[in-house]
Amino acid sequence: MLPSMSNPDLNLLFTLEALLAEGSVARAAKRLRLSPSAMSRALGRLRDATGDPLLVRAGRGLVPTPRALELRERVQQLVQDASAVLRPAEKLDLKQLVRTFTLRTSEGWAENFGPGLIARISAESPGVRLRFVQKPNKDSGPLRDGAVDLETGVVDETTGPEVRTQALFRDRLIGVVHMGHPLCKGRVTPSRFAAGRHILVSREGHETGPIDDALKLIGLEREIVSIVGGFATAVALARASDLIASVPERHTAILRAGMHAFALPVSTPEFTVSMLWHPRLDADAAHRWLRGHVRAVCAARR
Repeated sequence: MLPSMSNPDLNLLFTLEALLAEGSVARAAKRLRLSPSAMSRALGRLRDATGDPLLVRAGRGLVPTPRALELRERVQQLVQDASAVLRPAEKLDLKQLVRTFTLRTSEGWAENFGPGLIARISAESPGVRLRFVQKPNKDSGPLRDGAVDLETGVVDETTGPEVRTQALFRDRLIGVVHMGHPLCKGRVTPSRFAAGRHILVSREGHETGPIDDALKLIGLEREIVSIVGGFATAVALARASDLIASVPERHTAILRAGMHAFALPVSTPEFTVSMLWHPRLDADAAHRWLRGHVRAVCAARR
């Protein structure tokens, strides 16, 4: 007769998730409302169950082992799924809903689509607030840890594999200058365009971009005078100088008011702007409602 295997204590999953998230026995204990000694004993049980130390001393703190790093996302997802299963479904009452949604967007998105989104949300649910935060990079960490509820941007290989995405609109780069700039008159040829002084937008601080690659193919090179981290800054500089900014057309429609825009004389790839969220919010009724309004406001501004 085979020996029976004891059932694992699934409460340890919540303990492990807290320890890996906090990186501290004391902080994990406080989060789960346990004493530090009880948390230390639980860590010992986890070490016995997994056959790995999981967290080891490094100076005054604890650092995760490779096995702990391997388990972190899986454990977090298991805890979130378990919490969702045990949470009763509630009918969404928009008039009584009180909630703040944090949206992380590229420069120009909030200015261009934010007013319409706020108006739609406020009309249906006056207790909901929208917090727009800057997007310095494409790290999916803020979505994963819950610091951000929804994000907009271009999906690429850096996007977390578990992140849910839905396309919002297609966009393309255009040129923009102040009224009275020489490029306001006549056909903008590749040579006229390259002869101007330019602003490059790069969050990563790159010194060239797809426009430079396209110009190089036809033997041209432009002079980049300034490199900035966002579209709003590029438009503001172009408005107040003779510099040429190349920015997304739909993203910057409001930012470019009163300026002259033109199609680029070289071919650059169009791109799809999507909204991104963590799968734990898939079934959340209020989040689904928010996503519907984001889709609608983007579709309305064409």
